[in-house]
Amino acid sequence: MKKYNEKAEVLEKIADGITSWIGSIPSLIVHTLLFLTSFLLPMVNLVEFDKMLLILTTVLSLEAIYLAIFIQMSVNKSHEKIEDIQEDIEEISEDIEDIQEDIEEISEDIEEISEDIEEINEDIEDIQEDIEEINEDEEDEHHNERAKNAILKSNVSSNKNEIKALKDIITQLQNEIDQLKKNDE
Repeated sequence: MKKYNEKAEVLEKIADGITSWIGSIPSLIVHTLLFLTSFLLPMVNLVEFDKMLLILTTVLSLEAIYLAIFIQMSVNKSHEKIEDIQEDIEEISEDIEDIQEDIEEISEDIEEISEDIEEINEDIEDIQEDIEEINEDEEDEHHNERAKNAILKSNVSSNKNEIKALKDIITQLQNEIDQLKKNDE
């Protein structure tokens, strides 16, 4: 089977070469010179006119048969390449659709995260207000209670910093998604 494929490849290369040469200016010149020579041979009495026409007709018929075969081989090969390209285009289109769906899902996820962060910020503000109220009411309480509140404030402040960092990351992700959408357009 391997030898058959190698022979087929060699024949295809030969067919491509002949088809390329036939469609060239040198081929036109060679054919013109052969036709002129064919018609000049009977004029100088080297060959009879009827024999020359018979031989020329036979040669041209054979040439036409082989050229038709070579051209059909080239057409078939081109058709296969076009089908391969069409398959590649279809695969790329499917990949683009998948990427667009992924981008839409990521956008939805970012929107949900943004909403969650807003809710967390509202809860933090409520906690801060509660802490401020406790601080105002607590002036008469013990030192330990004040220390607990300070720790709670510290935790809230730390959470605020983490939330701010999350907001920055979400903003960066949103910018990257917008950039991907622009690139897809």
